[in-house]
Amino acid sequence: MTQPLRITQLMLSKGLGGAERYFVDLCRVLAERGHQVQAVFHRDFVARGELEGRPNIQCIPVRIFAAWDVFALRTIRQQVRNFSPQLMQAHLARGAHIGGQVCKTLALPLTVKTHNLVKLKYYRHVNHFIATTAAQKDYLVAHGVAATRVSIIPNFSALTPVSEAPLPRMPVRFCSYGRMVKKKGFDILLRAFRVFLDSGNHGFLQIGGEGEERAALERLAMTLELSAHIQFIGWVSEPAKSLDACDVFVLPSLDEPFGIVLLEAMARGKAIIATRTHGPLEIFDETSAWLVEIGDTESLTRAMIDAARHPETIHQKSRASLTQFIQTYSADAVIPRILGVYEEMLRQ
Repeated sequence: MTQPLRITQLMLSKGLGGAERYFVDLCRVLAERGHQVQAVFHRDFVARGELEGRPNIQCIPVRIFAAWDVFALRTIRQQVRNFSPQLMQAHLARGAHIGGQVCKTLALPLTVKTHNLVKLKYYRHVNHFIATTAAQKDYLVAHGVAATRVSIIPNFSALTPVSEAPLPRMPVRFCSYGRMVKKKGFDILLRAFRVFLDSGNHGFLQIGGEGEERAALERLAMTLELSAHIQFIGWVSEPAKSLDACDVFVLPSLDEPFGIVLLEAMARGKAIIATRTHGPLEIFDETSAWLVEIGDTESLTRAMIDAARHPETIHQKSRASLTQFIQTYSADAVIPRILGVYEEMLRQ
C-alpha cells in the first residue's frame, strides 16, 4: 500500500492540449487517492478552474513570461520550498527548464514527463524521465540519457469508462475533436467525408475544438457543401457527452505522438479510425481500430465506408478498444506505475 506523498506538479503553459489535460488529470487523481499535491501553473491557464478548490490540491498560479523569467523562478522556488514536497514532476519544456533549476537548488528529486520528442537542453537536472512511448525512450537513449533513467508509462484518461460498448446507430455518426491546427488534419477529414457521401453512404460528422484553422475549416465545409451533414461544436468541455453522441471517433492527424483524445474515445466504447502516426501505432492494431495512411484522403474514406456498411465491425472494434482501455490506459492501470517511479526515486 503506497503511503501518501507530497508531490509538486509543474506545468507552465496556458492552453489545454493533451499534455495539459494529462497534468490536470494527474493532479486530480493523485489528490483523490490521498496524496498531497501542489499544482503550480501559469496564471492564465485555461483549466485552472478544474483544480482550484479541490481537496488535497494546493494551487499556485504564477505570472511568467518565458523560461528565462527570473522573477517567476524565484516565486516558484519559494512556493515549492514552503510546500516541502518529497519530489517534483514537471511537464513540457518550460516546466522542465524551470523545475530543474528549482530542484537543483532545493536538492529535490525531479522527474519529467515527455509528451513528444524533446530538446534536451531544457531537460537538465532531471533524475528520471517518464516517456509516453517506446519511440520516445529510444530517442532519449540515442541522445545520451541512460536507459535506467527512463520508464515507459503511457498516458491515461480519468474519464469514466462505460460498462459495455454500445451498439452503433445507423446512419453512422462520426466525430472528431482537438486543436484546430494544420497538423491535426481536419481538412483531410472534411474532404474524405465529402467523398464518403458522394459514394452513396449516409452519415453525420461532428467536429469539436478551437484554434487558428477553425474559420478556414468552416469555409471549406461550405465549399464542399457539407452544411447539412456536419456540425462544428466548438471547444469540448464535456468529452463524455460529445463522444456518447457518436459511433466512430476519427483522428486524422498528420503527427500524433500519442493522443489522449483516443483514450477518451476508448473509455466511452467508441470504434476508432486513426492515422498511422506514432501514438495510434503504439496503442492499436487492426483488430481494435481502422488504421489509415497519413494525409491520405482515399485511405480515410475507405475506412469510413467500411464502418458505415458494417455495423458489426464497429461493435467488435469498440469492444476491443474499451477492454484495452480498462486494462492498459485507465487511471487504475497507470497511476500505480507512476507512483512506482516516484517511490523508486525516493529510495535512490
